[in-house]
Amino acid sequence: MAAKKGAKRGAKKGAKRGGAKKSAKRGGAKKRTAKKSGKRGGAKRTPNAAFMRPMQPDASLAAVVGNNPMPRTEITKKLWAYIKRNNLQDAKERRMINADDKLKPVFGGKGKVSMFEMTKLVNKHIK
Repeated sequence: MAAKKGAKRGAKKGAKRGGAKKSAKRGGAKKRTAKKSGKRGGAKRTPNAAFMRPMQPDASLAAVVGNNPMPRTEITKKLWAYIKRNNLQDAKERRMINADDKLKPVFGGKGKVSMFEMTKLVNKHIK
């Protein structure tokens, strides 16, 4: 009986001393998995229907982009083509667009507008 108690005590002491440490060293800790990087392989994104709906530019904007109804994306493309063709982007500060006679009414009479403010001003001229 005494031998059994001694064996139990020895087993308990061994578990307390190094049992937990040994399991951690053997690989008890969780392994990290590598995350997948890159583009997802599914179908292409579909454009938002609100951007693709044809909008009618008013007279002042029609002088720059044309009078036919077209989506907002196409209006923006034609507006940028006009800006590049007429060299209206400021040379030093590329974010600024210098307005010519056709663009001043679109920009609310301002002579210089940032490209971020331009989209806000153009939205006032489409229905």
